[in-house]
Amino acid sequence: MDEDHRAFLEELLGTASPSGYETPAQRVWVDYVSEFADDVTTDEYGNAVAVHEGGGDTEVALAGHGDEIGFIVRRVTDDGFLKLARVGGSDKSVSRGQHVTIHTDDGPVNGVVGQAAIHLRNGNGGDEGVPDVSEQHVDIGAEDGEAAEALVERGDPVTFAQRVRDLAGERVAARGMDNRVGIWAAAEGLRRAVALDADATVYAVSTVQEEVGLKGAQMVGFDLDPDAVVATDVTHATDSPGVPPGTQTGLELGGGPVVARGSTNHPAVVESVRTVADDRAIDVQLQATGSRTGTDADAFFTARGGIPSLNLGIPNRYMHTPVEVVDLDDLDAVATLLGRFADRAEEFAPFAVDI
Repeated sequence: MDEDHRAFLEELLGTASPSGYETPAQRVWVDYVSEFADDVTTDEYGNAVAVHEGGGDTEVALAGHGDEIGFIVRRVTDDGFLKLARVGGSDKSVSRGQHVTIHTDDGPVNGVVGQAAIHLRNGNGGDEGVPDVSEQHVDIGAEDGEAAEALVERGDPVTFAQRVRDLAGERVAARGMDNRVGIWAAAEGLRRAVALDADATVYAVSTVQEEVGLKGAQMVGFDLDPDAVVATDVTHATDSPGVPPGTQTGLELGGGPVVARGSTNHPAVVESVRTVADDRAIDVQLQATGSRTGTDADAFFTARGGIPSLNLGIPNRYMHTPVEVVDLDDLDAVATLLGRFADRAEEFAPFAVDI
């Protein structure tokens, strides 16, 4: 991954975007795609769409969701601590003892999710059950409730304070890979389609509020109405210790993009993407999704009269924790696959089952 594209990824990962509060990260994305898109638009909730106007008859969309999980300030206690509620699927088992940032209208406020010392918990064992997020608290150092309320308000979003860290090889760890890597890939897929002068009209989409029910994709799917959508999101790499045997899928970090099959995933789009991968010698992995993908593809494929859709996955370890890990080679391969698919969309259309 070259320096400019890595810088774009790091800016996305360094910009907080919990569901319902995506505007700063959406602005980063819009600024980037504006350099090569023919037009960029946003709607009332902040969904962003960039377009390459091709001369052909086919329209395809490359989508990702720009929001991340997090927390929200539920109330301020009389003694100056903050009580939380979850935004999306935040994991109570990883939140205690973490540095957090409260994103207020007046700027960021630092805090920590408190945890009593092991010496004080359960005598000397400290192995009691993990309290729910609603029972945990954030300490911002305020002396009392009045001092805390001068700094934060109920409804302010909260995210872990983490930075991007390089691991060995091409592996990178950060909070919120889910799914800033997806919108990075959508933007980069569009850029590569533009460089190839794709005949199809190609949209890159960064949706909002996927983590709380695929809300942005429902909005965009109604408005856009493309011939096909590839929704890129992270998916579980199950190649690390601690993954329960019954949930192992065989997906590996560094094994390449993940093409989902079943249910949501339209057979013609699946076949088209696999054909591109074969022709470009891009290794892909397959994933079975018999009932649903849990991604924006589930919203796109039932929009209007039904939009042929595919969930294209980026392998990710430790999802919904502050230390999600991806392989940059997988990410770059996804972007290449998206761009090449968009370039050949006229060849593959129409996307329909043969009955």
